[in-house]
Amino acid sequence: MKFSDIQRLLQELDTEPTRSLGQNFLHDQNLAQWIVSSLDIQPGDHIVEIGPGLGALTEYLADHDIRLTLIEKDGRLAAYLKERFQSATTSVFHGDALDFDLRGLWGHGPVKVVGNLPYYVSTPLIAKFTSPLSPASRLVFTLQLELARRLNAEPKTKDFGAMTVCVNRRWKATFLRKLPASVFFPAPKVDSAVISLDRRPAHDVCPLDDSVFDSLVRRGFSERRKQLRNTIPECKNNWPSIVAKLHVPETVRAEELSLAQWESLARICFPASAQSGAEMFDVVDDQDIVLRAEPRDTVHVNNFLHRAVHMILVNSKNHILLQKRSIWKDRNPGLWDSSAAGHVDSGETYQDAALRELREELGISSPPLKRIGKLTPCKQTGWEFIEVYTGVHEGEVFPAPLEVETAAYFPLDQVSDWAARCPADFSPVFLLSLELLSKYGSLPDPSHPAA
Repeated sequence: MKFSDIQRLLQELDTEPTRSLGQNFLHDQNLAQWIVSSLDIQPGDHIVEIGPGLGALTEYLADHDIRLTLIEKDGRLAAYLKERFQSATTSVFHGDALDFDLRGLWGHGPVKVVGNLPYYVSTPLIAKFTSPLSPASRLVFTLQLELARRLNAEPKTKDFGAMTVCVNRRWKATFLRKLPASVFFPAPKVDSAVISLDRRPAHDVCPLDDSVFDSLVRRGFSERRKQLRNTIPECKNNWPSIVAKLHVPETVRAEELSLAQWESLARICFPASAQSGAEMFDVVDDQDIVLRAEPRDTVHVNNFLHRAVHMILVNSKNHILLQKRSIWKDRNPGLWDSSAAGHVDSGETYQDAALRELREELGISSPPLKRIGKLTPCKQTGWEFIEVYTGVHEGEVFPAPLEVETAAYFPLDQVSDWAARCPADFSPVFLLSLELLSKYGSLPDPSHPAA
């Protein structure tokens, strides 16, 4: 889109750039093409564009065999975008990207996000689209140069801070190029830059409680001039041994630790553990009769028949609660699953295991549960007899760190369509449980809790 095109379109729409919305329209066609190419678009991708404005990037995105979602806050421009671009594969949403429901992006192919972000909301938008609920694998954003440098900063520099560490733990930030103010209309008062954020593979992410890690880092950087031992008082008594393990001096400050050292500090100060291979399970025969107890690892390695439970909870909107499994789980890591699920420990009943898993995985006192069926052992179930339950739950859930990435309610119709289009997004057992739920006939009535 050329400068003359922007002027003509603004005149036709009887409007002008709005400063309060951070509107600065890109008018360099070569740069627009280059930014789109930085997404590495593949057939079947789902591209989300934040703040498309007059469509400088959109016109190049529309050339690809993809699904396209445009989120535009300005009603005047949203109407223009709908008229020009909306189709069977392109949707235009009029609204604030901060209010956009990320759940609707699941089930439509691999997601990548692009946008010229308004400077005043760049940080919260980055937080939203890098959150556990985001399906994105790559983000390509045009940002204020200062923020772009902070995201890509190296330790021991003034730009290296809490945001650098917390974002780069799960995402790899790459500074792509600087943009002068002259390529925008109106020209902003500061320079800009294009940066990419790519989701790190699970093997590159250290197993940690993210909320504890983020809190530790933000406290460490809260007073940059202070030595780190003075901003984390609970570690002060053991500080000499801690810094010895990190191979840094006792006088170290927050910006002097690398991401890897911050992760080591969190592991030392706040140790956490995920599932244990030493748990004891009941090994059963093909009639589900207990034979003996064996450790978890022994059961899994030998494919012994054992027991498990899956629970599917519903709220008053008749939406079902799904959990996204931790990327550190030994089976089906990072996949969407039932509200809660787990093995039956040795000596437990199925019902007792269901109540315990709801407490341990979601932090809730169990609602009354109704058994809707039982899955028999096979490769898809991991050689488990699985009893499946439904129940009603309102209010918050508190996903267990290292066990659950996130949890959210989804409409049943969306989940059914999503599972049909993208079955690889779900654990195999959940797909079987979903079939069982459909055969059962209905979700529990929220006004009459299951008995």
